[in-house]
Amino acid sequence: MDLEESKRRMHDKKLYYAGQPELIADQLTYLEKNFDYNQLRPSQLEEKQTLLKQLFAEIGEGCYIEAPFHANWGGKHVHLGSHVYVNYNLTLVDDTHIYIGDHVMIAPNVVIATGTHPIHPGLRRKEAQYNLPVHIQDNVWLGAGCLVMPGVTIGENSVIGAGSVVTKDIPANVVAVGNPCRVLRDISEKDLTVYHKESLIDIE
Repeated sequence: MDLEESKRRMHDKKLYYAGQPELIADQLTYLEKNFDYNQLRPSQLEEKQTLLKQLFAEIGEGCYIEAPFHANWGGKHVHLGSHVYVNYNLTLVDDTHIYIGDHVMIAPNVVIATGTHPIHPGLRRKEAQYNLPVHIQDNVWLGAGCLVMPGVTIGENSVIGAGSVVTKDIPANVVAVGNPCRVLRDISEKDLTVYHKESLIDIE
């Protein structure tokens, strides 16, 4: 299987061999930029913004990503909307496309994965892999330490609780928690008037 065929299969949900030397060599060029980003000082804001535009497939206005973060392909297959905030230690297994909408908040130690493997050990021994894209829609909040697994879509405005493992699609406008992650409740008008333990919201 040549390099171009492997690249096509990466994005077609088909098996390919991830350990091909030519594929790894191509991947390394993007990982180098990811490494460079993580070496920048907190005050080097302009340099960070310049590198982010080189790292990601798309990136909107007002995005900020705390270092360190890691992406399998350096962010090459990641599409960010506008005003995305990412806290420390994000891991993006971006072997195929990850779509993140506007005003998404990502807490520390989150993993968003697209890459997975067949069950049979003979295929895994050969480093066979397939990838399923992930979609995180506008205004989602991913809590600390949550894992978003391959092929998942999280609907707009939803909140994923800390430590959750998201193995299936989550609808819009809900709070979902757990392993596996399940809908806990809808987001309602009440959430505009109270927050933590029925404390009243006193700001506009």
